[in-house]
Amino acid sequence: MGISLKPKHVARYRDLAGLLLKYGRTDAVRQAGLENALPESTDGRATPTSDDNDRLSEELATDLERLGPTYVKLGQLLASRADFLPASYTQALERLQDKVEPFPYADVEEIIERELGVRISKAFAEFDPEPLAAASLGQVHHARLRDGRDVAVKVQRPNIREQILADLEALAEVAQFADEHTDTGRRMAFTPMLEEFRQSMLRELDYIQEARNLSVFARNLREFERIVVPEPIADYTTSCVLTMQYVRGRKITAVSPLRLLEIDGSALGEEIFRAYLKQILVDGVFHADPHAGNVFLTDDNRIALIDLGMIGHVAPGLQDQLIKMLLAISEGRGEQVAEIVLETGTRLEGFDEKTYTRAVAQIVAQHFDAAIDQIDIGRIIMDVTRTAGESGVRLPHELTMLGKALLNLDQVSRILDPSFRPSDAIQRNAADIMRQRMMRAVSPTNLMANALEMGQLVQHLPARVNKLLERLVNNEIEVRVNAIDESALISGIQKVANRITTGLILAALIIGAAMLMQVRTSWTILGYPGLAMLFFLIAGIGGIVLVLDIFLTDRKR
Repeated sequence: MGISLKPKHVARYRDLAGLLLKYGRTDAVRQAGLENALPESTDGRATPTSDDNDRLSEELATDLERLGPTYVKLGQLLASRADFLPASYTQALERLQDKVEPFPYADVEEIIERELGVRISKAFAEFDPEPLAAASLGQVHHARLRDGRDVAVKVQRPNIREQILADLEALAEVAQFADEHTDTGRRMAFTPMLEEFRQSMLRELDYIQEARNLSVFARNLREFERIVVPEPIADYTTSCVLTMQYVRGRKITAVSPLRLLEIDGSALGEEIFRAYLKQILVDGVFHADPHAGNVFLTDDNRIALIDLGMIGHVAPGLQDQLIKMLLAISEGRGEQVAEIVLETGTRLEGFDEKTYTRAVAQIVAQHFDAAIDQIDIGRIIMDVTRTAGESGVRLPHELTMLGKALLNLDQVSRILDPSFRPSDAIQRNAADIMRQRMMRAVSPTNLMANALEMGQLVQHLPARVNKLLERLVNNEIEVRVNAIDESALISGIQKVANRITTGLILAALIIGAAMLMQVRTSWTILGYPGLAMLFFLIAGIGGIVLVLDIFLTDRKR
């Protein structure tokens, strides 16, 4: 079954075909297992060398930027999937930026007036026509509300939603083809992965959802005095326009070295790392894209988190595994890391556990043997997920998102404090994280839920007990025993019954002999009635034989 060609997607098929033809003989396509989806090469081109792959990995990032926002976001997703792309490509895609030329102010004005239902001059006292920043999905302008508050207004690009949906439809057909015709497609399941990507893109296109994210993170991080999350302005926010508090500051990457000397970089690095540990391991929802461009140093020496359109969720069960994994990584226990990662994933056909465990242990050991201030927790997780994918383990997407987030976070923390040690930060905060998780477990909400469940149990218990007793009286209770060897079970029961019967007979002989002691007879043994003594003798011999049989037989078993 091939790809079902649709005329409206011809241009997109041509773009994808161009990418596959250009990179079809590279390590990226070969390691992803897609080479059997390509036609045999007849141009005589040699397989690219290592240097060629390094150059082509940089060109891939450039080509994705040229193809538009969908491919830029796809490249950013692939940068986190170290489980099936070579390191040179994931590193190149990590630097992928979606900076593009801004769209005209006339379009900005039209979109805002259409979305807010009021002229821009009525909604804002001032509105700067020059954008502060422009990206593939939208651009940001500085403005001032009528009440004097400074705000940042994020405006979505015109017709961007329709373009992205069309790109995703074409990519879905390619993903389905890969799943049906390539080994890696069957192993990695590209279609569900692309569906997750589609849902993520739709959430990023919904600025109302991003406004909710801002409110959630502002609430979850309110205990961190050095962390700032801009507040959304609900009355000025729609699905295509997001108005939020304006944060005065500069990107971390644009801060001069002299400015960094004026701040307490160590405290800021510790604060932001601790904030992300809380997001991941306590709250269960984290900012999935904390690269340096989304982190600002404010004028009052705090850290501001912006662009919260991309978030990740971590289920409570996965949180427990992540805590153990991060602690194991921070202490260099590679085999335990391999075991924990394996528990979170799904083993595929052909999985070799010994080779996988040895490879993961080696990765952790190599990083741990490096200079202690150069250990990157995020890089270790990315390398471990790549090894797991190559070994035949399908990992949850949340784990790769976590690795990418921690990798970006390591870089931000190092800018603030070059001597920052993530492993030490994890160990320092482990006890506090566990305390917060325990406090959340005994929160009023959880206690109320447990009380409701207990109430339901008490409410239904009498009826269930009555039903059980009724079935018991009517002989409707069935006991099903799944025994390993039914004949052995029956034989054992028979032996027990025989021993009990023998014991009862011997006890009867002893009682009978004791009663016959009162009957005087002419036949005596040692001066006692002969019949009574005979019964005593038989009972004694029988008891000795029974005890020896029990001792010898049971000990042998």
